[in-house]
Amino acid sequence: MSKRRVVVTGLGAISPLGLTSQELWAGLFEGTSGAGLIQSFDPAAFPCKIAGEVPDYKIRDYVPKSHRKATKLMSRDIELSIVAADEAIKNSGLVTKAAETDLVTVAPERSAISFGAGLISCDLVELAPSVALSITDNQFDIHKWGKAGLESLTPLWLLKYLPNMLPCHVGIIHDIQGPSNTITCGEVAGYIAVAEAAEMVARGDAEVALGGGCEAKVNPIVMMRQCLLERSTFDYNDRPEQAVRPFDVKASGSVFGEAAGVLVLEELEFAKNRNAPLLAELVGSASSNSLHSQFDHLEPDGKGIQIAIQKALQEAGIRPEQIDLVIPAGTGIAVDDKAEAAALKAVFGERINTLPVWPIKSMVTHTGAAAGAIDLIAAVQAVNNQKVGVSKNFESPAQGCELNIANESTEKEINYALCCGYSFGGQTAAIVVKKYEGTD
Repeated sequence: MSKRRVVVTGLGAISPLGLTSQELWAGLFEGTSGAGLIQSFDPAAFPCKIAGEVPDYKIRDYVPKSHRKATKLMSRDIELSIVAADEAIKNSGLVTKAAETDLVTVAPERSAISFGAGLISCDLVELAPSVALSITDNQFDIHKWGKAGLESLTPLWLLKYLPNMLPCHVGIIHDIQGPSNTITCGEVAGYIAVAEAAEMVARGDAEVALGGGCEAKVNPIVMMRQCLLERSTFDYNDRPEQAVRPFDVKASGSVFGEAAGVLVLEELEFAKNRNAPLLAELVGSASSNSLHSQFDHLEPDGKGIQIAIQKALQEAGIRPEQIDLVIPAGTGIAVDDKAEAAALKAVFGERINTLPVWPIKSMVTHTGAAAGAIDLIAAVQAVNNQKVGVSKNFESPAQGCELNIANESTEKEINYALCCGYSFGGQTAAIVVKKYEGTD
């Protein structure tokens, strides 16, 4: 990326596998499924009745007293971001304003933040009274909505649903005064946001940056959209733990969920000077686009993902044969799985038959803008622990998806791990994670 090396010093996650990054790792390593029957609303009328929901939490436990009044203006996406950021910072050993102490360990103007955000759906219960005021003859009346409907909403209502509110709230809590950015590139937003956070550090704009992604997709509007577009599987409502089957012959769609993932990224010397945990390095990243005429699917040869991977490897200064682990998008949507497998084969050639591929959405579900950050947390854990977890629900490869996907967790030497993904709008991205090497 540049002469300034960027290391990962802290991880934070809230996901269907638990409230922490350690619970996420344990679940992935053991092959635990985070999918289940939807609890947050009645899914009886939905063809897909399952999702990945996070365990119960209380947002006040993660917010300093000085910021608790602001919780009234937080969507679920904002809350999840705050929970993940809180853990990541604590695990890194950094002390910020949130600790309500004078012993802050990073200058606010030398800290930065970059988050990926998705479509933050409105709370229907909150919105319903305003919609009811906008009805004429049992039909929604846009003119009434523009006057009576909108006027009945609190003026601060929109602040719950702007995507930049995720890094804004986290930044205020931790007094981040350096560069701030929000990436809204669908399902690759988390990848691109983390890459940008690393660039903020690499180019000298900050010593510390939070990079992450978040999306709460377990919402009636979002879930219905996935069903109507036939992205969701309808076949496993009675067996949710078997539902997501990346690259498998029985794959019939994805299961969508909610999560947030945050990585603390630091300039190497700054991290070493404060004796921070050096978990891994981010050494290469890139993004590209799919040019399929059906924009919501990858082109059959996966060219967009192939280009992103090749460019990320080039930036990392390594050859394809140096990659020891791949964490792919692996959504369980058959046509896209086949295209992604084609991209991996184009990059790695015959070696793809032996290179470990670990699709984790079979356990954590598809968490939209959070997916890239969750993938990267899994990659950092794998590199740091020199282990690869279980690949759940892979029994027999679909045609064209003959990849080296293991059904058992293993110990393995991992020097470089590759994460790659795509969005349903055509964006693709890839990031290379390296085992930290150097004297402390």
